[in-house]
Amino acid sequence: MQEYLLEFQQVSYVYPGAKQSALSNLNLKIPLHKKCAVIGQNGCGKTTLFLLANGLYQPQKGIIYWQGKPLKYNHQSLADLRQKVGLIFQDPEQQLVASTVEEDISYGLCNLGLPMAEIQKRVEQALLEFELIEFAERPVHHLSLGQKKRVSIADVMILKPELLLLDEPTAYLDQLHTRNLMATLKKIHADGTTILMATHDLDLVYRWADWIFVMDKGQLVLEGNPQDVFSQREFLEELQLGVPFVYKILFSEWNDLEPPVLKQLKEKIWNLFSPL
Repeated sequence: MQEYLLEFQQVSYVYPGAKQSALSNLNLKIPLHKKCAVIGQNGCGKTTLFLLANGLYQPQKGIIYWQGKPLKYNHQSLADLRQKVGLIFQDPEQQLVASTVEEDISYGLCNLGLPMAEIQKRVEQALLEFELIEFAERPVHHLSLGQKKRVSIADVMILKPELLLLDEPTAYLDQLHTRNLMATLKKIHADGTTILMATHDLDLVYRWADWIFVMDKGQLVLEGNPQDVFSQREFLEELQLGVPFVYKILFSEWNDLEPPVLKQLKEKIWNLFSPL
């Protein structure tokens, strides 16, 4: 039986002054222990979904459930939720609040009022785990974008969330930093954290995700595993999303080649785009 961490049931949200809903009667369930991706055009509601999931916004209609229980919006309930649901913004500058890396990573733990010995122990562990020891005393504004993203993930993961939300995590990163980031996410998932990533990188989604949500105009219009979702090529083209490059190659007009030749070609191509 499939278990779900977070469920949106008929959820709607309209920004003040907006004529159109950012989310409109959204029904969506995030499965436990999966690597999930949400895709869609700009303005489809991905970021609003994340802000509601983390309790930063409250739905104007509908109910959001965490592990089967409706969210409560009092101070203590939201503080508890944000320990369980970590949110990484697209721009790490929105997340970094302290002067040095070590201070920034300890910020969330200090807010919890933990003993200093426990805070120091967990900060040292996070610096080691996210390969930030050499940057511990460095001012955060002296870091590269890739390093800042690593610190922002450490900021959230030090609270040991059960669900990690990432809004365009590879935006503006070069190939090296993207590869390092995906290696970090692989370890986070292996340690038991469910991940939901919003991204426009369809090739990344095809290689990485277990489950895909497709959103359009504030609604969930398609979901499934990568193979099933990207087989709906005509529908995705109508949404102006398209399909991943590797999918175009593997399931293109080359399918009229002789079966042995086609099989060999696909194997070689797939090896070039092996899952992350």
